[in-house]
Amino acid sequence: MLSSLRTIVQEVNSARSLSEVLGIIVKEVRDAMSAGVCSVYLFDEADQSYVLMATEGLRQESIGKVRMAMREGLVGLVAAKEEPLNLQDADQHPNFAYFEETGEAPFHSFLGVPIIHHRKVLGVLVLQQETRRRFASEEEAFVVTVCAQLSGAIAHAEATGALRQLASAGRGKSKEAVFPGIPSSSGVGIGRVVLVTSSSDLKMVPERLTDNPSAEVKLFREALKATKQDMRNLGNGLSGKLSAEEFALFEVYIRLLDDRALINEVISAIKLGQAAPSAWSTVILKHVRTFQKMDDTYLRERAADVNDLGVRVLGYLQAKDKDRVPMPRRIVLVGEDLSATALADIPVHRLVGIISLKGSSNSHMAIVGRALGIPTVMGAINLPWAELEGQELIVDGSTGDVISRATRSVRRHYVQRQREEKLFNKDLEKLRDTPCHTPDGIRFSLWVNTGLRQDTARSLKSGAEAVGLFRTEIPFLMRASFPTEDEQIEIYREQLSDFAPRPVTMRTLDIGGDKDLPYFPIEEENPFLGWRGIRISLDHPEIFLVQIRAMLRASEGINNLRIMLPMISNVPELDRALQLIERAYQELTQEEGYMIKRPLIGAMIEVPAAVYQVKEIGRRVDFMSVGTNDLTQYLLAVDRNNPRVADLYHTLHPSVLRALKQIYDQASSVNCQLSICGEMAGDPLSTVILLGLGYETFSMSASSLLRVKSILLNVSRKDAKLLSKKALKMSSSKEIITFLAQSLEQPDVVKLLKTTSPKPRADSTKLIA
Repeated sequence: MLSSLRTIVQEVNSARSLSEVLGIIVKEVRDAMSAGVCSVYLFDEADQSYVLMATEGLRQESIGKVRMAMREGLVGLVAAKEEPLNLQDADQHPNFAYFEETGEAPFHSFLGVPIIHHRKVLGVLVLQQETRRRFASEEEAFVVTVCAQLSGAIAHAEATGALRQLASAGRGKSKEAVFPGIPSSSGVGIGRVVLVTSSSDLKMVPERLTDNPSAEVKLFREALKATKQDMRNLGNGLSGKLSAEEFALFEVYIRLLDDRALINEVISAIKLGQAAPSAWSTVILKHVRTFQKMDDTYLRERAADVNDLGVRVLGYLQAKDKDRVPMPRRIVLVGEDLSATALADIPVHRLVGIISLKGSSNSHMAIVGRALGIPTVMGAINLPWAELEGQELIVDGSTGDVISRATRSVRRHYVQRQREEKLFNKDLEKLRDTPCHTPDGIRFSLWVNTGLRQDTARSLKSGAEAVGLFRTEIPFLMRASFPTEDEQIEIYREQLSDFAPRPVTMRTLDIGGDKDLPYFPIEEENPFLGWRGIRISLDHPEIFLVQIRAMLRASEGINNLRIMLPMISNVPELDRALQLIERAYQELTQEEGYMIKRPLIGAMIEVPAAVYQVKEIGRRVDFMSVGTNDLTQYLLAVDRNNPRVADLYHTLHPSVLRALKQIYDQASSVNCQLSICGEMAGDPLSTVILLGLGYETFSMSASSLLRVKSILLNVSRKDAKLLSKKALKMSSSKEIITFLAQSLEQPDVVKLLKTTSPKPRADSTKLIA
């Protein structure tokens, strides 16, 4: 059975669609077990039933028609108990339900095993035999193992929409559907989907149709020609370094791309209506599976070569395809794991919504969404993204809901929400020039976090007093290679000039974690605890010094630069970074003759180790800024990009508040300037607590600035201190949030904290992750 299991796993992993996966499972498992029947029943969220989705041994016409309620029949019992059921006389069991249309009358033995993924029952795999017998324990273990493999494929099908598409067959027109995610940037966006997919994964190519097969065939032939030329160039470039046998592989690749059968198979699929990328990936994956099933080890290993060749052609197809497809007027950007690089090819002025299947409200993409003021939903793991290209979606960044196929009344509701929020924001704009003082006269400062040139106008319009964080990694992310010193000078001088004479705090390159440069990949098992931030800069002084020189030269004559160092975890690395900055400054001023005012240098406090060394760090720098995003992540041991643990991540956790209190007290004891620049600073509730802890300088996205200003204008330092003192004694973030919401029930504050009232939709299908 081990070889059968290996075959099943290989075929499932390379299958192009869910229906193909299920077909492989029922056929291979039935053959391996010598059973009469193998069937798969999957749970349909829409009508809360288990549906026969694939079978070998029962009548094929019953597929999609046999449905059992949640606790109906033996299938429902297996799912409810979440454990295998092994019977030799299934028809004698009180839960037995007979379906004549399946032709199952001759079968007596029954083995049902639940298909479970992350504690959720997705379906049941069933084996049946005519002989009355209990299946052996070894057979049961085999089926349990198969179900564990199958669960991942089905969970992926949920995310791509294939499961919902199959399960809804025969139910008529699909209703409006609401897919929940994590609210990450408030507001409502209504637009058409532009998908961001990986060109390195053939299985992730969305199913797209074409009404112009001739153009798709032409595109396919051009991609083949370009790939063959690449192979020739690569082979010629390595000809002196490879053995004759290795060099011959390049000719094998080229011959495969010339294979008439392969080419005709793809062209036939295109003529049947598939777009070129979809047709190519379908055909290549079929050939990959053929190689994987071969007994000969050498031939089986060639599957990887075929897959690699498929990826190379796909890269050309998708690049050309992207150039030909016109962008919608209002874009909702959708991807499995979006990063800031996805914005490189998108006209940002048309962007009205961002949705990522992975990540959380503190992922880098969510932060960028807030900076741009674009409604953003992260962790929408059930969204059928692969089938959505070109469709209209409603993105509710305040609740985390994504709505597809919205009814007219629901769409009108969200359009009205947009109008209300626009009016509300217009009211907030009246506060722009209001002095930043609490009712009892405490002066507070509101700074802005930026990273894109588009942020500048919005930041100044919101009344930002300074830039508390300029994310220098974003311009790096938008390029195909490291920007030169002159290119960086241009970027930094624009930012410094736009905000002059206001101070601009530029954080040195902070890559790693969830911010990988496409041209400087970092492969690590745990990137957030690995090589990132200042660690990379110190290991690559040639990158760090170029950036510091660019910042210093850009500031000449403007004199509003502040430099901030990220991810400081010990004093020696801080000392080393300060030495390198001093070296760059001396070279420019003493050796090269630049007239540069010495900038203030600061450090971020964002790892627990730094919390306990605030005094030592504060004595060495001019200012410190608390990065609450990473500090919360490390204190709570919660990956901020993981939607499965997103509910454990909260900046109002008692441990985080106590750490912030300690940081403030220690910084004050050495008279070091202190600000807070994490996303917590842009949350109106949190800023009340921060004000009470002593913080007076807050740096946030431009979209949050006037909201925070509105609440701080209405809360005195005296009241904030009382609230923070009580909050520090509480034992959970839930308790603290409830306490704050109840304590701040002033009309103006309530309006600010609750500007939306999502309308319930009784006529829609809510798909819960």
